[in-house]
Amino acid sequence: MSRRGKGDVVIVGGGAVGAACALALADAGLQVTLVEGREPARWSAADPDLRVYAFAPDNAALLESLGVWPAIRDARVQPYRRMCVWDAAGGGDMRFDADTLGHAQLGWILENALLVDRLWAALPAAGVRVHCPARVQEVEQDEDGVRLKLEDGTRLDARLAIAADGADSSLRQAAGVAVSQHDYAQRGVVAYIETAQPHEDTAWQRFLPTGPLALLPFTEGRSSIVWTLPDAEAARVLALDDDAFARELTRASAARLGNARPVSPRVAFPLRRQLAQQYVSGRILLIGDAAHVVHPLAGQGVNLGLRDVAGLRALIRDAQSRRVDWSAPHRLLRWARQRRSESTAAAYAFDGINRLFSNDEMHLTLLRGPLLGLAGRVPPLANLFWRRASGL
Repeated sequence: MSRRGKGDVVIVGGGAVGAACALALADAGLQVTLVEGREPARWSAADPDLRVYAFAPDNAALLESLGVWPAIRDARVQPYRRMCVWDAAGGGDMRFDADTLGHAQLGWILENALLVDRLWAALPAAGVRVHCPARVQEVEQDEDGVRLKLEDGTRLDARLAIAADGADSSLRQAAGVAVSQHDYAQRGVVAYIETAQPHEDTAWQRFLPTGPLALLPFTEGRSSIVWTLPDAEAARVLALDDDAFARELTRASAARLGNARPVSPRVAFPLRRQLAQQYVSGRILLIGDAAHVVHPLAGQGVNLGLRDVAGLRALIRDAQSRRVDWSAPHRLLRWARQRRSESTAAAYAFDGINRLFSNDEMHLTLLRGPLLGLAGRVPPLANLFWRRASGL
């Protein structure tokens, strides 16, 4: 059995948010250890990851400050310069345009595998110690720190442990933090498609009674779809042959980009809202999906997680500049309150939008389209919506 000297932080979970957190805290001068259960798959340009993100400008700036964004940008990202949102029940479109808002782009579409690959490539130079494959077997904590025992017998001591190990976080469970859950009884069907008409660097989203359909620009002539459907309908759509799927997708998108055809496998993932009742428990912090899972209709899941990271780094740097203890309980609680407030507000806002649009009740149907059209015709309102989503 081996024991490491006491470090500053142990992060459990090496996905996009956990790896970014390791880099950010190492950048703040902390001694960081990352524990991950399995080696992430290497990104391949020839085999696109079906899981993509609508990446916000504030998080691109975070990765730029860590020296990682250029490696991601130069590999493959797709800027989107416009968004168009409309309701199948009628009414006007709500549009966002980067030129009108005074920006080069609204954000970027990028693959999860690429993001994780480039983050992991930066860990050694940042001085992050990595245990992989490794799993936490036991957790103990007191007011001075936390002690983790790994399955191979290694013991890690740190001032703080951070749970970044996903929605089913074992570290969160070990800390005794409860969660509130709501199952949407929906699944998100994802795939890549080619369309007869160009995507115009535009993220298209149509609200249907069954749930929203998003067509996200990926490469020239190719888009990524996220199609929210009730569980049974998602199973039916997954079972269609390519020709039948193409017809239904073209109809569901109102043929905005002409005829669509799939060019990848199709998979679906269950949708839920899940919120941890607290983001700090003693010397254990929760970030990313371990703390909050939201509906994907606005593409904000990873963005909220990276804002957890940015807020934590800001707290540490502020404490360092004041020459005070960055891990003091009152500081951690202040960070937790701020992050939980923002994430909870976002989760329920997305929940409300999903409930408003994912139904065919007559009085709501009559209101939805005109409301979208009104928002689209009032530039300050559209600007407010976009700034909220972009983190600016």
